[in-house]
Amino acid sequence: MENKIPHKVVTFGEIMLRLSTPGFERFVQSENFNVTYGGGEANVAISLANYGFESFFISKLPKHEIGQAALNHLRRFGVKTDYIIRGGDRIGIYFLETGASQRASKVIYDRDNSAVRTITEDELDWDMIFKDCKWFHWTGITPALGKNAQELIKKACLVANSKGVKVSCDLNFRKKMWTEAEAQSVMNPLMEYVNVCIANEEDAEKSLGMKAAKTSVSRAELNEEGYFELAKTLKKKFFFDTVAITLRESYSASRNGWSAMLLDDADCKEPYRSKRYDIQLVDRVGGGDAFASGLIYGLLSASNSKHALEFAVAASCLKQTITGDFNLVTVDEAEKLALGDSSGRVER
Repeated sequence: MENKIPHKVVTFGEIMLRLSTPGFERFVQSENFNVTYGGGEANVAISLANYGFESFFISKLPKHEIGQAALNHLRRFGVKTDYIIRGGDRIGIYFLETGASQRASKVIYDRDNSAVRTITEDELDWDMIFKDCKWFHWTGITPALGKNAQELIKKACLVANSKGVKVSCDLNFRKKMWTEAEAQSVMNPLMEYVNVCIANEEDAEKSLGMKAAKTSVSRAELNEEGYFELAKTLKKKFFFDTVAITLRESYSASRNGWSAMLLDDADCKEPYRSKRYDIQLVDRVGGGDAFASGLIYGLLSASNSKHALEFAVAASCLKQTITGDFNLVTVDEAEKLALGDSSGRVER
């Protein structure tokens, strides 16, 4: 895939300060935290900038030094920050304890009253933001921030639809931010404005109330037919152009199976099904965002949807071998894996 003319893409959400324990230390034993930044839509923006797109991230950050550090971090990786608003008192924080073997990873949020929650409708000119734009991406994490964010998402989607901008949503349910009932009451109506729906094994159930049959995420049991039927049901109910579902088989906190399926043809008898990768995890946080950004890149650049899916799965597989939220692999590296070279041999 070759991107000769950079596509303008826009994402909207919250970038947070990430404080993670070194290595596999527990919160209660660690005396230090490693510092970086991350957040669903910011992660996608960074990947798309890395792939050569003109990538804009929309948010609000405090004027103090921590807010500036987050802004600098985005710029470091080529993300356009022209539309980021400065103001508010604090940046959201999340703490990460990386699990190993049978001990699960843990996340603790400290994001109440963060700057992004204070954005008002008059602070964002969506008509200007979406000028010459090809794609708008958001996740289910952002409307979980509250009523204000929900109204902003709806407004952004309405303007994007009016301008012919493709809209993608990664459902991304977070149980520490809202209940399933709250999520479903907000997310179902917003699906009216979405062209490309991205989900994992359980997001459709938690966010939209629709479950794949005969599956158990906790026991690493994936019924492909159940997920295919789920994709067809989602597509029919919400009139999506494309439905993509990542399929994670969680054998332990250190080893996962990783693959995906995609449905983009109403008459398709079988979904596109990707290769499956067996990953020895380094950092799984951001894996779904790496898939979403890979899929956006592929759908805008690839010759067909199957190629786009394989690129997205390969890119997200590689991300999970990288510490931090961001996917720092190149297009060539993802293409190489997608084409079958998974040897991991040293490149000299």
